[in-house]
Amino acid sequence: MERFKFFIITLGCQMNKNDSERLAALLLSLGMEEAKTEKEADLVIINSCSVRESAESRVGGLVNSLTRLRLQRPRLIIGVTGCLPGRDKQGLLRRKMPQANLFFSSSEMGRLPGMLAEFFPGLKTNTFSFSDYLKIQPRYDSEYRAFVTIQTGCSQFCTYCVVPQARGLTKQRPLIDILTEIRDLDNRGYKEIVLLGQIVNQYQAPDPENFSVYNPFQQDDFARLLWEVNQLKSIERVHWTAPHPRYLTDETIVALTLPKQVNYLHLPVQAGNNEVLRRMNRGYTREEYLQLVLKIKQTRPGLALGTDIIVGFSGETEQQFEDTVSLYQQCDFDIAYLAKYSPRPGTAAARAWADDVSWDEKKRRWRLLQDLMEKTTYQKNQQYVGQIKTVLVDKYQNGQNLGQSEEQKLVSFVSDQSLVGKMVRVRIKEAAEWILRGTVV
Repeated sequence: MERFKFFIITLGCQMNKNDSERLAALLLSLGMEEAKTEKEADLVIINSCSVRESAESRVGGLVNSLTRLRLQRPRLIIGVTGCLPGRDKQGLLRRKMPQANLFFSSSEMGRLPGMLAEFFPGLKTNTFSFSDYLKIQPRYDSEYRAFVTIQTGCSQFCTYCVVPQARGLTKQRPLIDILTEIRDLDNRGYKEIVLLGQIVNQYQAPDPENFSVYNPFQQDDFARLLWEVNQLKSIERVHWTAPHPRYLTDETIVALTLPKQVNYLHLPVQAGNNEVLRRMNRGYTREEYLQLVLKIKQTRPGLALGTDIIVGFSGETEQQFEDTVSLYQQCDFDIAYLAKYSPRPGTAAARAWADDVSWDEKKRRWRLLQDLMEKTTYQKNQQYVGQIKTVLVDKYQNGQNLGQSEEQKLVSFVSDQSLVGKMVRVRIKEAAEWILRGTVV
């Protein structure tokens, strides 16, 4: 029987990467093989991101590129999944991509075997039916770090964000399914678990009876989950992304001190001005965010802190932007992911307000914050010189090993390929903005 080959192109966030791991597992279970490049594949699926206009434009460009490839491979089947189809309720985006044979949301992944039967005769399509795609066991891309989704969708409705349209309202994964997956990873010797959710710290277990009776946390199910994962033997690091400040409870802040918690927290703020935060529907004030950061740093001194910021949101004045700059300075972030606001069709912000900050002004504000971040990050990284950091090694290239420290800082050191996937103690000798260099202890 002919063995058809597939190739997956993943765009966007870690949750998309985890969805692609499930998609790969599903296709492998149908008897397909994974191709090394799209040029060798019979089926190419783009797992799309819709967070910004540029991300959607990239999907269109990839579809056009694959259409040209189809001239050489006439049997090539093109699929688009992920957030872009998820939010295309009226079919407008689908009509812009007539070259795509398949167009389905992540939640419809379980229907894929039936869709493929038309194109690939002989696949084992009759034995698979997943009404909940999270029931599909992922084919993990790493043998030492695993992403584990604990919830999908979002019910916060930030006015600039398409996630509720793309992924639906919040759906909590059963605790027993999460713990079963993580315990299996622990038995297989995985070193790091990254818990994923759109608002990951808003997790509420549908089946709380599966928490241990010895769990010291009693109010916050997310803190209780962190404690459960910390009890496993092989897992050495627990990381999670991305929390929402509004739902960061005292119990979860205490859980930052659990022994396997990485020494890093990513806490999106988006803006530092109360009026902008109100129009974004973030649900907290500048003062509340600053108080939260103070409590975090008092609970776990030395914790590295990251954030997300949008510049040039509708109506943002120069003074309101300056409030964001001053908040950045007060919080003393280690890193920030900076975005220039682009209105997304279907969001409340796009309906209610004009995109009235010029692109040149957005670029200026972005550059000012970027320069501040680079200066701050360089200064903060100097504290690590002379320290010994535990590094989970991700790759080996050109005689160098690269990996992440407990603070999620990139660390480089000279060694050999045998250390990939291992925890290695490294003494830091030099610190730049985006990399720490050292030697193995």
